[in-house]
Amino acid sequence: MSTGIAPARFDVWAPLAKTVELKAAGQLLSMVQSQDGWWSLADPSAAPAGDTDYGYLLDGETTPLPDPRSRRQPDGVHGLSRTFDAGAHQWADGGWQSPGLNGGVIYELHLGTFTPEGTLDAATAKLDYLAGLGIDFVELLPVNAFNGTHNWGYDGVHWYAVQETYGGPAAYQRFVDAAHRHGIGVIQDVVYNHLGPSGNYLPRFGPYLSAAGGNSWGDSVNLDGPDSDEVRRYILDNVLMWFRDYHVDGLRLDAVHALQDERAVHILEEFSAATDECSRELDKPLFLIAESDLNNPRLLESRNVNGYGLTGQWSDDFHHAVHVNLTGETAGYYADFEGLDVLAKVFTEGFFHNGTYSSFRHRHHGRPINKERVNARQLVVCTQNHDQIGNRAAGDRLSSTLGYGRLAMAAVLNLTSPFTPMLFMGEEFAASTPWQFFTSHPEPELGEATSAGRLREFERMGWDPDLVPDPQAGSTFTNSKLDWSEPERGDHARLLALYKDLIALRRQTPELTDPDFASVHVEFDQDHGWFILRRGRISVCFNFADRTCTMDAGTGRLLLATADEVNLDGVLTLPANSAAIIRGQG
Repeated sequence: MSTGIAPARFDVWAPLAKTVELKAAGQLLSMVQSQDGWWSLADPSAAPAGDTDYGYLLDGETTPLPDPRSRRQPDGVHGLSRTFDAGAHQWADGGWQSPGLNGGVIYELHLGTFTPEGTLDAATAKLDYLAGLGIDFVELLPVNAFNGTHNWGYDGVHWYAVQETYGGPAAYQRFVDAAHRHGIGVIQDVVYNHLGPSGNYLPRFGPYLSAAGGNSWGDSVNLDGPDSDEVRRYILDNVLMWFRDYHVDGLRLDAVHALQDERAVHILEEFSAATDECSRELDKPLFLIAESDLNNPRLLESRNVNGYGLTGQWSDDFHHAVHVNLTGETAGYYADFEGLDVLAKVFTEGFFHNGTYSSFRHRHHGRPINKERVNARQLVVCTQNHDQIGNRAAGDRLSSTLGYGRLAMAAVLNLTSPFTPMLFMGEEFAASTPWQFFTSHPEPELGEATSAGRLREFERMGWDPDLVPDPQAGSTFTNSKLDWSEPERGDHARLLALYKDLIALRRQTPELTDPDFASVHVEFDQDHGWFILRRGRISVCFNFADRTCTMDAGTGRLLLATADEVNLDGVLTLPANSAAIIRGQG
């Protein structure tokens, strides 16, 4: 099966098995093995038609195992698989034209906590809200099937199946279809670097994992060892599934630095080539965004110059520089990011650590971006995201410690940057609800180990253990759900109005989406706390100080201000903790 031909309906790769039987629709059917480790029905005409529950009996065992390529797990990750006809959905998104990764605004959301119901259909009902906000793409945290009823999604064990508590694959198709009709693209977060701790039966079928070079989540995926050709195909077919069967526009690749691959052609390069080929096949833009802490622009550079050819990557340096300058927090990995000079470097160079010494890592880190080969919009940036909130001891958002003024400054910094801005759900109305680390492991021993491990992790970092909620407590999950009454009142509504104005201004102002690093200029005064971002004729001005300041922002027209007391009369007067956007004359 190494020729790229799609496996038949019940074919399974099980090179480690001596015998394989298919249990489907209550009957046992014998299977025969080919030389490449794939098993097919001995009598293809005996295959049941229609929706079918099925599993595999390996080497005479009596308990069937779910399909490694299962599309549905209606009874959980330990139960039988169920077939799903991905071609049955009648798509109505023919009028959708994806803009690709063009600097438009991404909205990251977790299905389980985005709405009270925590389902795909409930999220579909919020698409009017997201369209009104001006969102270009929604990015869904992982939806592949995991054990239990709720978690972040990074403990998935069935990469081809959509979690049933979210609504399953049919609901996923409905969501994407509806999003496209609202003019919103869909990015799916996928995890190819590890599998969750419960329900992973892949090693029973074949050498999917490798103990050598394991990562922080356990054994690595076998990308470069014996029989890794089929493991790589397993992942590449999954990439293409999202594009072909679910009409997804882009994928966010989780923690690519944890992909252990020593082959001459790295798996990321294969992802890129397969995505580009699929883009030509479907005649629409498709893209890949990596989560990487390597600060290595090779990920973004073209395959023609020995890069991996990915469309974009997350840039934590932007988040860290903004976070430190707004909060003053300098513990842990924030230690190197204090000062407006750091913010200036991030805006003009993309990475702060681009070959510089990282005190957190105790070594030099990163390399400079070649600005002739990489543009600014290839960096996806944010001031908050699921990791930066959820991996804090209490899962607290910026809104728990910052007032309206600094939350508004964060919005302006993000949405006037030359990068691709991303919001985390609820950020736009200063959600007061936390977003905490939650799990629902049914196995008591696994739940206890998760809770104890979380406490140890934060004790090592010096956090008060009393602040750390129990991941297994139901309240930790429910407390993380957004309160949808908040956008309608007080400073919540005021901040939401600002986000809408900023997103609209970004769309209407070409200078703000110019991806050329050469068009970005900054001026700042650390002592007086002011910072100016120049984007062509646009000047974006900030006062980080706790007192009013004046600056020479040039003459022009005030396009937006975060405080009523902003005055532009020869010089710009900015109240403490505020920002203004000016269009210069000429």
